[in-house]
Amino acid sequence: MADSGVAPPVPGGRPLVVLENVNKHFGDLHVLKDIDLTLHEGEVVVVIGPSGGGKSTLCRTINRLETIDEGTITLDGVPLPGEGKALARLRADVGMVFQSFNLFAHKTILQNVTLGPTRVRKMGRAEAEGEAMTLLERVGITDQAQKYPAQLSGGQQQRAAIARALAMKPKVMLFDEATSALDPEMVNEVLDVMTSLARDGMTMIVVTHEMGFARSAAQRVVFMADGQIAEVSTPGEFFTHPRTERAKDFLSKILTH
Repeated sequence: MADSGVAPPVPGGRPLVVLENVNKHFGDLHVLKDIDLTLHEGEVVVVIGPSGGGKSTLCRTINRLETIDEGTITLDGVPLPGEGKALARLRADVGMVFQSFNLFAHKTILQNVTLGPTRVRKMGRAEAEGEAMTLLERVGITDQAQKYPAQLSGGQQQRAAIARALAMKPKVMLFDEATSALDPEMVNEVLDVMTSLARDGMTMIVVTHEMGFARSAAQRVVFMADGQIAEVSTPGEFFTHPRTERAKDFLSKILTH
């Protein structure tokens, strides 16, 4: 790991997600190199960096959509399980929102949101639907509950996907480029929901190209390049005084447009 100086202070919450010496290869490509990162309860960490730097792979290892070759990842003190029911339980504790919305096309928005709580959490249907409607209100789409995904805009679908993840009452939320497939006018409606979650104390790891969100919502910015964490800083420090040449180069390209 490149020298990143002194890491900024983090919230007082307990360590919730801990990655130690994590390595991952795709064939000959070494996509994650000796990753050490701790996410504390209630903290928002935004991961930024050039494409192909390992950001999405990092996100996907935390709920074991990708396996790792070396190192350890623990969630709330428990190592990630390999497979089976324990892995299903882990995934229930780690909400994930993808670039593509991944909603079930043949189910209504309400059915999409209640599916996990009724099947995995064994919640009664009436209770699940009540909680789902509360979440749909939170993300601003209660009027879309009986519609199917294809009847919604991209921004509405992504907000439904956020509600679906929240319905599982996860310990941590992962956002992997959640706005990059959206038309520009829909980006803010999704970022507003994410900002509201951050304000309410949700523990979040957010991979994004939205620098405004990184500035306003993150406690820490993790800059990744070439499969490594090159820099960890507060948003204020990172955007005004990046310490590594790689970060300076990255910011000079994205902040001039």
